[in-house]
Amino acid sequence: MEATTAVETVVRTSFGRLVAYLAARSRDVAGAEDALSEALRAALATWPRDGVPEKPEAWLLAAARRRLIDAARHRKVRAAAESAIESIIEEAATMANESKEFPDERLKLLFICAHPAIDAAARTPLILQAVLGLDAARIASAFLMAPAAMGQRLVRAKGKIRDAGIAFAVPEAAELPERLEAVLAAIYAAYGTGWENAVGIDPGQRGLVEEALRLARVTAQLLPAEAEAKGLLALILFCESRQAARRDADGRFVPLAEQDVAKWSRPLVTEAEEVLTEASRARRPGRFQLEAAIQSVHAQRLFTGRTNWAAVARLHGALVCWTPTIGARVSYAAAMAQAGEPAAALTILDGLDAGSVAEYQAFWATRAHVLERMRRADAARAAYRRASGLSSDAAVRAFLLERAARIGRGGDNSEFR
Repeated sequence: MEATTAVETVVRTSFGRLVAYLAARSRDVAGAEDALSEALRAALATWPRDGVPEKPEAWLLAAARRRLIDAARHRKVRAAAESAIESIIEEAATMANESKEFPDERLKLLFICAHPAIDAAARTPLILQAVLGLDAARIASAFLMAPAAMGQRLVRAKGKIRDAGIAFAVPEAAELPERLEAVLAAIYAAYGTGWENAVGIDPGQRGLVEEALRLARVTAQLLPAEAEAKGLLALILFCESRQAARRDADGRFVPLAEQDVAKWSRPLVTEAEEVLTEASRARRPGRFQLEAAIQSVHAQRLFTGRTNWAAVARLHGALVCWTPTIGARVSYAAAMAQAGEPAAALTILDGLDAGSVAEYQAFWATRAHVLERMRRADAARAAYRRASGLSSDAAVRAFLLERAARIGRGGDNSEFR
């Protein structure tokens, strides 16, 4: 049992570091993962008998070395590549006998996975697998894909890295902003994918949220001078602080404006505020800092008992100027409605491309809320029903249908979020 626990701990805490270390030297992400998998299997076979080594990571590196060399020779790679792999043997042996830890190459691996040469649709899954060790089946479930299709996508991406000879290096200063944006967007996409189902019945989706938070922490730690990395971490922390309040005791969905703040996590809110303050000191604003600032205003209800909707609306307006996506504009409209400007909110929604929002659930939920505030009961009821039909969450569907049914019965209708 102790050996199994030790292996699980190494996988959870060091998988990305081990893969990154091996891949940075072999220039082969798939080969590094295969070699590490073989090493982990060897650990499960030998550690129960011989005991857990003093330095488990160094042991695994040493065990992975022969697999890498055998694979390289089988593929008949060039001598220079084999020489680089041979150097891993020497480094692993040295680390096994000395106190120093192996270098942390995860930042390089993050940038490799988000390289422009990699298909944009493969970047987030590749980061989840290469850096965090999630298997293709779990990633496929999170992205609503067949495991075989996801596996093929990941294989192609790793082959691209190897065959194109993409350098394992942190980008130069001129390239860093664009590449960093891709890394952060990939992490946020992973979080968003899991968050949509985080309070549902699939525990795998909840796990994806936790892994995305871990990735955000790693990125902020590895790039301490990058304000946007801290902004993303703060944003996720704010959102996670409300996780326990999104369902009531009976499992019903509770919108943000109606949540019981006693269920919000004060430690996470405090941490988020500290991280956002650190980011603001750099005086380099960006999308994730703006989104975190919006969440910070919402979080103040924990201390003041009220939400400054005018401030929320102003920040959403700034976010639209920064990144004028459909999602940002819909959120801006929702904030304007809450700030007492439903007509302006409807104008924003009417200005969106009809084809782009036809199947966008948040658009119809927001439109329903705005129309209800304008006392356009029939249109609001129809929009609520359409939003309900586009939701995959049974609790959200029930919430929206209840909103549609209560129109005309009176009662407060707060923000859907």
